[in-house]
Amino acid sequence: MPDRDRNLPHVYWSEEVKPENYTSLGTPVNTPPNPERDRAKHAQVLELAIGTALREAREQIARRNPNLAQGEPGFLLEFKVKDDSTKAFENLQNAQKKIELLAVTKSSGQGDFVNATVFVPESASEFYLKKIRKYRDKDTKNGKPKNASLVTRLETVQIGKVESLFTDRSASFPEAGQEVWWEVWLLKERRHNFHFVAEKLNVPTKSTNILSFPEREIVLAMTTVETLAIIIQNTNAIAELRIAKDNPSVFLNDMGAIEQEEWCQDLLNRTLPPGEDAVAITLLDTGVNHLHSLLQPGLSSDDLHTCDPSWGTHDSQGHGTQMAGIALYADLVEALSHQNKVELKHRLESVKFLPPYGNTDPELYGAITEQAVFFPEISASRRQRVFCMPVTSDIPSPNDGTPSSWSAAIDQLCFGDESGKRLFIISAGNIRDRDIYASDYLNINDLSTIENPGQSWNSLNIGAYTEKINIIDPNYSGWQSVAPCGDLSPRSRTSVAWDNQWPIRPDVVFEGGNLAFDGHNPAEPIDDLCLLTTDRRLNLKQFAAMRDTSCATVLGSFMAARIMTEKPNYWQETVRALIVHSAEWTPAMMKHFNGASTKTDRHALLRRYGYGVPSFERALLSAKNDLTIITEDELQPYHLENNRVKTKDMKLHVLPWPKEKLESLGATYVELKLTLAYFIEPNPGERGYGARHRYASHGLRFKVKRASETVNDFKWRINKAVRDEQESQSYEDRSEEGNWFLGQKIRNRGSLHSVDGKVFERGDRQPLIDFYFA
Repeated sequence: MPDRDRNLPHVYWSEEVKPENYTSLGTPVNTPPNPERDRAKHAQVLELAIGTALREAREQIARRNPNLAQGEPGFLLEFKVKDDSTKAFENLQNAQKKIELLAVTKSSGQGDFVNATVFVPESASEFYLKKIRKYRDKDTKNGKPKNASLVTRLETVQIGKVESLFTDRSASFPEAGQEVWWEVWLLKERRHNFHFVAEKLNVPTKSTNILSFPEREIVLAMTTVETLAIIIQNTNAIAELRIAKDNPSVFLNDMGAIEQEEWCQDLLNRTLPPGEDAVAITLLDTGVNHLHSLLQPGLSSDDLHTCDPSWGTHDSQGHGTQMAGIALYADLVEALSHQNKVELKHRLESVKFLPPYGNTDPELYGAITEQAVFFPEISASRRQRVFCMPVTSDIPSPNDGTPSSWSAAIDQLCFGDESGKRLFIISAGNIRDRDIYASDYLNINDLSTIENPGQSWNSLNIGAYTEKINIIDPNYSGWQSVAPCGDLSPRSRTSVAWDNQWPIRPDVVFEGGNLAFDGHNPAEPIDDLCLLTTDRRLNLKQFAAMRDTSCATVLGSFMAARIMTEKPNYWQETVRALIVHSAEWTPAMMKHFNGASTKTDRHALLRRYGYGVPSFERALLSAKNDLTIITEDELQPYHLENNRVKTKDMKLHVLPWPKEKLESLGATYVELKLTLAYFIEPNPGERGYGARHRYASHGLRFKVKRASETVNDFKWRINKAVRDEQESQSYEDRSEEGNWFLGQKIRNRGSLHSVDGKVFERGDRQPLIDFYFA
């Protein structure tokens, strides 16, 4: 059915839904059989290996320096463990013995194994040796070797070293004697032990920038591998090590003068400024030249901040001023071309987040981001704001979707504290230093992964697409655009190559411009295929050209600020959800989706395009043939019972849907789209690799009742608590899975889920999906 005018308000559904007791059904797992082992020989190999490791451990403990030693004495053991669905490495830890699982990484060159490193207190030295001997000598009641599920999956064990805690790419591990800045991931409440030894060893640390999470604290320290080995030997504080990342990458493009100064003055004469307490877009960038006449109406000098007073607040690189122009006006071409009044409904704030010139010292950018957030919040506490951060790091760590300290800090800022939740809009990152040709540019996009901190779960991650294909500059006669109209922008990164467990990124795409090529040479950026914005060098020109994901990110922030202005009472999660819910794939994107034969192929395309291109009108208004229903609610997903964490609540929402009216439509195709958004509390660290050590604090899901089910049948199908109460009831489990364009294995990544499904289609006598969801 063709779209009609959007002139109707959404339905805000404020029904009070009482929580119901909920117990997760769990995920059926076909536990693989234990690996075939020669019991006596395997036990002998492991006993020999662990015996060698224990002798080295005792020597290490004996060498502890009484002037340095802090915390309980112990040692590291590194196990090579079979990697299968049993996650056997989780059984290496033992809370009663105070044995802690620290780091889990994939074995280099051996995809079937992981390296799992544990801290073993001296008092529990014999723990694993006893397990191996029981495996060798004793049987269970079923006649199987004791501890077989763990021991048969152990390939070998050795004393742990600094490398055992290193979770970055192995190729980036420093050489002996080389001083580098490290991210030191500390076990909670053991930072004092680390700092005590570091100070004794004259190890420089950046104590002002510290990230704190539920189970980890992260500090920066500059030292060598050898000195770290001494710290590990004398403390039980370090859980994980990574290389500290240098300055994030910012992409600056000087495209030259486009328009004359009088055009700028004409627009200024037609511009209506925003109110002092209007919603703000807070730019975390290179600073802004607020003397630009087009920026002054929406950017007060009181709203210019900097993370370091020595940097100043001015824009020393140009990128921030370019961002500011789009943040206020979107693409300036439209505002300059007509003669209508331009009402600025939101304002700007600027935090100079990057130094004016590159430096050699890395920074803990998660801590700097936290600091940058607080400046405007303290200065103008009454304002609502959306944080826009277009800067990314081009150093993988590794670049497979694993959360970083920076991305985890952003997740924590979104999740909120006593000052409330926050909405972050961040960039997917751009492809640099690679030749791009039209024939294979999408393959390059798919292989170029989202950059740090794009692993963030709670932020809205923005990629770039383009509708700019017209080339009118006579200097480029005969050239063509690289990307077809409506397809991915040539330099936008994707998460196609990420491991499957990580969130879909980007979430959505906005305009990011295009590249042009002459049919022979690599593609180039040209003014015709960029957006127009403000330039910082007022003595030279007023306008600059801008493109890529920075452009798209600030356009996403523009949309978020507009929604917050129109709907000031909406939660940050709701604004994020509306942007995604309003998104649709363009015809160019749908051409790829229609050619995808499996849901796996669709999954890859989803990781390329996200959920598509958002529409501001669709996000705020409904039409006669397209209704959006919004509900904001909360529940308690887990609770502690008998010292175990268990699922607690679910809620059953009965949609106010005109069922009889829909049935009267006959053969008309009807579609249902559901979007669920929430913020998780991050828990970073490589233990997230294991099933029990999730990065996310919780994961909400939805299920939809089929028309053929009663409400009680629906509850019985999804809720173990109901099954336990009705043990005698028989039920045929019929999933609604087949009616969704994206299956639940795809849609359940991350903390934002959006999916389309059929409700009615031609020839159906009854709806495929009824109007309940939980």
